[in-house]
Amino acid sequence: MTKVNLITGFLGSGKTTTLLHLLAQKPQQEKWAVLVNEFGEIGIDGALLQDRGAILKEIPGGCMCCVNGLPMQVGLNMLLKQSKPDRLLIEPTGLGHPKQIISMLTDTVYQPWLTLNATLTLLDPRQLSDQKVLSNENFRDQLAAADIIVANKQDRWQPEDQQLLEQWQQHALGDRQLVTTQFGTIDPALLDTPRRNLRPLPDARHHQHNAPPSALAALRLDNHSRWRRALNQGQGYYACGWIFDQETVFDTIGILKWARLAPVTRVKGVLRTTEGLVSINRQGQDFQIETRPVTPPDSRIELINEQDVRWNELQSSLLKLRLESQA
Repeated sequence: MTKVNLITGFLGSGKTTTLLHLLAQKPQQEKWAVLVNEFGEIGIDGALLQDRGAILKEIPGGCMCCVNGLPMQVGLNMLLKQSKPDRLLIEPTGLGHPKQIISMLTDTVYQPWLTLNATLTLLDPRQLSDQKVLSNENFRDQLAAADIIVANKQDRWQPEDQQLLEQWQQHALGDRQLVTTQFGTIDPALLDTPRRNLRPLPDARHHQHNAPPSALAALRLDNHSRWRRALNQGQGYYACGWIFDQETVFDTIGILKWARLAPVTRVKGVLRTTEGLVSINRQGQDFQIETRPVTPPDSRIELINEQDVRWNELQSSLLKLRLESQA
């Protein structure tokens, strides 16, 4: 029997960082798996989570619950039957609606295979002052579906953020648990908390993507391409991502400036630079960079925004930052 947790949260709340922390605490004798879904086509989280001691499966390109749940079902079935993990952590896209996923995981067909434990929802309390986020259906329903709310990024809070969190807690938390932390540092014992939040969730409004998520793996390069671009659109957001081969190296200062100044809400990437492998994570004005010891086979970067952007202009400036052959 596989123990399963959903790790949800809106864009930039710290889901992947939390997963990395949890994987670092994995008992050596246990087999863990991670099923990760991203709004864009590129698959940044897969590059960040690989070689972390867990079996990894990616479902990029939108909501894993779309297309009658087929991508989710296929990925889940493959993990459960082929790998038989002791624990499975599922990270839906920050723009995903939790109801279909929870309904699927609690279906009778999966009862012999898995036990759904507590759903953990990451919250950056600063989002509680953003009316655009507050009005987002998925943001509200992710919080409603949670068994445990993880108020993250405490190192970035201002007094007014703490006050908003307390106000939200008074009228919306109910009997659920609230954990405050920073850098996604939570006690792995939370994963064994039983699922107690059985309140009915509203149905998600139908949302469209440019194309249904037809692949169960992130975008790859063929043997003749040095780089590729992928676009996605849905649920009021636009995404554009690029993948570059392992021979491509970027100017460190240039790529960091490009990511910091890009006119978008969200930037996430893992890139080979002159200073080594660098991961980039930007949400609004929050900009974090980190060097990484594990080298993926390529470089990837993805941008997400509420409005369409002149992607070709951004692409032209990005391509100029390559230091290797421009072929």
